[in-house]
Amino acid sequence: MKYLIILNDPPYGTERSYNGLRLAMSLAKAEGASVSVFLIGDGVGCALAGQKTPNGYYNVERMISALAAKGAKIGVCGSCIEARGIKVESLVEGAHKSTMDELSAWTQEADKALVF
Repeated sequence: MKYLIILNDPPYGTERSYNGLRLAMSLAKAEGASVSVFLIGDGVGCALAGQKTPNGYYNVERMISALAAKGAKIGVCGSCIEARGIKVESLVEGAHKSTMDELSAWTQEADKALVF
């Protein structure tokens, strides 16, 4: 089954992106599952490399890296990172600058799309 998870919220301050990533990580464990994560709006901050969090606190960068290592596609809205002054070089390994066209294609290919 193909899953698309769309994250709109920042990495910290609310737990929506964290919970969306938790679900994505759980879905990625399923036999034959394909997971794509698209970060849009303030959600693009989830893909920033170099996040420092207190010990014992979740770290969204590590979660994104773990998903990418499991083969998940991680797309980051290009116009959203440009609007925030984020350089492509600042993105965590495994995440790529993406487009609405790619999000449209992922949406059409997905069996299930979930928005956080």
